[in-house]
Amino acid sequence: MGEDGAVTSAPQCPDGQTPTPRLIATDLDGTLLRDDQSVSPRTVAALAAAEEAGIEVFFVTGRPARWMDVVADHVHGHGLAICANGAAVVDLHAGREFVQVRALPRTAALSVVEALRAAAPGTSFAVELTTGINYEPAYPPFFKDPGARLATAEQLLHENTDESAAPVLKLLAHHSEVAPDEFLALARSAAGTYASITRSSPTSLLEVSGHGVSKASTLALCCAERGISPAEVVAFGDMPNDVEMLSWAGTSYAMGNAHPDVIAAASGRTVANNEDGVALVIERILAERLAGHQA
Repeated sequence: MGEDGAVTSAPQCPDGQTPTPRLIATDLDGTLLRDDQSVSPRTVAALAAAEEAGIEVFFVTGRPARWMDVVADHVHGHGLAICANGAAVVDLHAGREFVQVRALPRTAALSVVEALRAAAPGTSFAVELTTGINYEPAYPPFFKDPGARLATAEQLLHENTDESAAPVLKLLAHHSEVAPDEFLALARSAAGTYASITRSSPTSLLEVSGHGVSKASTLALCCAERGISPAEVVAFGDMPNDVEMLSWAGTSYAMGNAHPDVIAAASGRTVANNEDGVALVIERILAERLAGHQA
């Protein structure tokens, strides 16, 4: 690592500086947030300084919109966030209004359920809708969602299938015995033709989205709307659900606590989330920009 704590393997301009970005895309859990779910004062200051310098900041997370309280107070500028691994673009300034939804078709979700029940007996499921989450009795309960309905995944996905039904953002699959990476590989092999499958939890919890839906593909759509190229994006992440985004962005950083697949996908590394790894890189980018203007 360099003197500032970040590995110096990120793409650089001919003068040795990191390319000046127009947008910063950062994961939350394990990346921007500390392990206690807080945003440190240093990180708050770095995010504000970036937007003051004209760099947009996008929060890009696997979290549902209703779990965005942790960063709601630190939203500036446009206030948009990409939630549910790309299945939703949410306006945090407008009461978490859904700006865009990229739903998982219920038929595809049912195919995934059938395939995983056969390939990994003992798998339990939850269904994340735009209106909230429901899950099977065997699924580990979400204590943040005490009003969830309990039923089999098949029942939950067959209900209210008319046009007025709430869109499915993602299907979650949990296994108590199969190792996390093994479960992900098994699921992709058994059901990858029906949907996009990834994981962000340290446990054997998989997240299933519509085919082609990911943090990267939704971020690409948002950037295209703004005339921002991949080369003008700096991204941060720590888990397999960040891999596509880090590969797509022109400059990307794996956190010091990142999964090996994330380290392989990123163009650079920074220190761990508990050491303000995102803030460290933003501070360096802004310092380089200031130095360039003064030169």
